[in-house]
Amino acid sequence: MDAKTGHVAGRLALRALVLWRSSGKTNHGHRCFSHVSTPTPGQHSSTPGQHRWFCSTATPCPHVCIVGSGPAGFYTAQHILKNHKTARVDIYEKLPVPFGLVRFGVAPDHPEVKNVINTFTNTAGNDRCSFLGNVTVGRDVSVAELRQAYDAVVMSYGADADKEFGIPGEDLPGVYSARAFVGWYNGLPQDRHLAPLLDTDTAVVLGQGNVALDVARILLTPLSILKKTDITDHAVAALERSQVKTVYIVGRRGPLQTAFTIKELREMTKLPGCRSVLDPADFAGLEDKVKSMPRPRKRLTELLIKTAQTGGATAQERQRLAQASKEWRLKFLRSPLEILPTEDGLEILPTEDGSRVSGIQLGVNRLEGSDSSARAVPSGETEVLSCGLVLRSIGYKSVPIDTTIPFDSQKGVIPNTEGRVTGCKGLYCSGWVRRGPTGVIATTMTDGFETGKAVVDDLNTGALQPQEGARGQEWVLPLLHNKGVQAVTFEDWNRIDSEEVKRGEEVGKPREKIIEVEEMLNVALS
Repeated sequence: MDAKTGHVAGRLALRALVLWRSSGKTNHGHRCFSHVSTPTPGQHSSTPGQHRWFCSTATPCPHVCIVGSGPAGFYTAQHILKNHKTARVDIYEKLPVPFGLVRFGVAPDHPEVKNVINTFTNTAGNDRCSFLGNVTVGRDVSVAELRQAYDAVVMSYGADADKEFGIPGEDLPGVYSARAFVGWYNGLPQDRHLAPLLDTDTAVVLGQGNVALDVARILLTPLSILKKTDITDHAVAALERSQVKTVYIVGRRGPLQTAFTIKELREMTKLPGCRSVLDPADFAGLEDKVKSMPRPRKRLTELLIKTAQTGGATAQERQRLAQASKEWRLKFLRSPLEILPTEDGLEILPTEDGSRVSGIQLGVNRLEGSDSSARAVPSGETEVLSCGLVLRSIGYKSVPIDTTIPFDSQKGVIPNTEGRVTGCKGLYCSGWVRRGPTGVIATTMTDGFETGKAVVDDLNTGALQPQEGARGQEWVLPLLHNKGVQAVTFEDWNRIDSEEVKRGEEVGKPREKIIEVEEMLNVALS
């Protein structure tokens, strides 16, 4: 072991297994405490100063592992720590930085949504909670090994893959998933080299959810606004060269089936220097239906109708918007059939490697049924929309990370009942990998609390029996060390956080995100 590795391992062990205060009474009237084991001469210890946890009664302290440090993981941890007074929770994350989609998915111009990080930081500060970043479950440590080390293992790793249409041309240059595009401007390391082709005047976003509006808004928002957010500097540089002036947001159904919310729609109608262009014919007859709609859908539909009639602007604003250089449009009842390459004759410059997207062939649909249950049915008509950029925004999907975990590939979820994985005692799931990639952070909070309750209930009823011996990260850290894996603690993350904030202050931003894993580790472990 070299000096740096030994120092890191020792610090990690001390940070991850910090002393439980003697004032920490449990609801069973006993206390947990730790003992620092010192190797005897000739005895090997891969984690110097290793702590062992004990309880003052014969009942061992339960050890819970959570895989994934996004909202689902932290909310699950929060509930367990609050409602079980001796359980220890270790949160594993494949990146050196925590918070998942709050860091990498929330739009940079929505800082208020990221305030939930304060709650997660408080959870991480609990003496019975530890963060172990830079550990990939399924590669650095298997689920079977985690189940050997922990009394309960919770899968909360989210949805890293994309849904696809499976149509011709989907792999052309200039076609990207919205997930990758969001990761690119938000600093997700795996997407830092995306380099989207923005040298076109027209972009098409396929999908009509909040993520679709997010990516459209980023394409159209003035750089003077984006430069004051935590958007990555490489994204700012690319957007400064962008030629995109028009964005179509395309959905297969109608105005009553859109998945975006009124907050995101209102932001689109108020974009500086940008017109909202909606066809009033798309909303014909809806005014009579509005009164009977549920309040959220009613308010959304009223704003859509108003925007179609006036462009969302007051009389004073209309003259200004008439001079706007950019615009966005909604197209309803359209399904993509084929993404067309440049050789089809449309005037978009090809890439150095050959052809690129030049347009998209859309099938025209009609609706069968009504309201949210209406189904899009092909009419047989088609049309071609010229564009040089296509962003696919039809949802994320989870993938299995270990062959020992049951997984429903069709639904993209782990089969479960109230968070308990089917047929696997002691294995749980929460968040998108439990229910699918739907809902907002508040939805995930409810979901995480439900799974946390299942874990606590199973511990309290005896369905889970805490085991004796070396447990939790005390068992896992030597295994990781022997594989050359340097786990990152929350204290280490705080160093990254401070460095990012410092760099941001130098350029007038909340933070300048570090986007290379190697650099994250250098800062964290310095």
